[in-house]
Amino acid sequence: MISKGCEQCAKGGKMVLFVYGYCDQRDCFYCPLGENRKNVTDVYANERLVESDEDVLTEAHRMEALGTSITGGEPQEALGRTCHYLELLKDEFGEDHHTHLYTGITGGRENMRRLSEAGLDEIRFHPPYEQWGDLHGTEWEEILHIAREEGLTPAFEIPGIRAEEEFLEFLDEGAAEFCNVNEFEMSDGNYRRMQEQGYELKEDHMSAVDGSREEILDVMGDHEKVYFCTSVFKDAAQHRRRLKRMARNIRREFDDVTDDGTLVYGKTHADPAEFDALGVPEEFYTVKTDHVEVAWWLLEEMIEDGDLEDGEIVEQYPTYDGQVVERTPLA
Repeated sequence: MISKGCEQCAKGGKMVLFVYGYCDQRDCFYCPLGENRKNVTDVYANERLVESDEDVLTEAHRMEALGTSITGGEPQEALGRTCHYLELLKDEFGEDHHTHLYTGITGGRENMRRLSEAGLDEIRFHPPYEQWGDLHGTEWEEILHIAREEGLTPAFEIPGIRAEEEFLEFLDEGAAEFCNVNEFEMSDGNYRRMQEQGYELKEDHMSAVDGSREEILDVMGDHEKVYFCTSVFKDAAQHRRRLKRMARNIRREFDDVTDDGTLVYGKTHADPAEFDALGVPEEFYTVKTDHVEVAWWLLEEMIEDGDLEDGEIVEQYPTYDGQVVERTPLA
C-alpha cells in the first residue's frame, strides 16, 4: 500500500520542510542528518534556508508542491513553529495540500490536537529501535488511537534495520493505517557510527546498507499495508522528479531541462553589446552583473563561427542554492 503522502512524494510533488534540528530525547546511531542540519534551530524548505514565511511559500510555489513533508530533528519539540507552518501552508494552498510529519516521540493528546487543528493530515511514528517487539501496552500503542481520535491518520515509518512482525499486528488491529519501511542507508552524517555498529554499504550501492532487505521483504513485504521504499527509488524517482518539477517551473526560454532534472545553459564574459550587434533575440540570453547567460547551443555556434572567443556550458540543479553539477569549457 502506498499512502497519499507517498503518492505525492513519488511524483516529486512533496516539499520537504525541515523545522528543527534537535532531537533531545533520542540519539539514534543511524540518524542521517549532516552537520548543517543536526542540532541547529534553522528551518529549511527543500534546500532553501528559511528567513521568512515568504521563503516557505515561494519554495512551495517554485515546485508547484502538492503537499509538504515535515521533518527534523524532532518537529514536536518545536511544536509552535511546526503548527505555524502547517497553518501557513493550508491557508495558502487549501485543504488539498496534503501534510505529513515524521516523529520519534509520542507527544501526547494535546500535541495531537494542536497538530490536527493546525492542518496536519498524517503522522508517521518512528518508535525507538530498542522497543521494537514490545510496543503493545505502551504509550506507542496508545498514541496511535489518540492520534486517530484527534483526526489524524496514524502510521509507522521505520528504517529497514530488521524485520519486525509487531508492526504487522498493529496494521491488522486497525491501530496504524500503514507502515513504511525505508531501506537502511548510510550517509555522510551517520557513516562512522554505522561502521562502528558493524554495518557496511551494499556492493555497487552509494547508500544502501548490506543485509536486511531480503529478510524484511520476506517477513513484511507481502502485507498490503506495508511499503518498502528503496534507496534507488528515493534518488531515481522522488528526488529526480522533484528536480524536474522545479526545472520546468523556473526554466528560462533558453534553458534546457535534462532527464535528471538539471538545467543547462551557456555562460560567457563577452560584452553584452556583442549580442545586440549580432542580432541575438532577447529571449535567447540574459545579462548578469559580470557575465551573460545564453542558450548553450547558440553560444557553442557563436564560438565556432568566431563571433565570440570563449565561454562554457553550465549544468546546475534548479534548487535555490543552484549547485553546479558540471562546467564544460568552450573555446
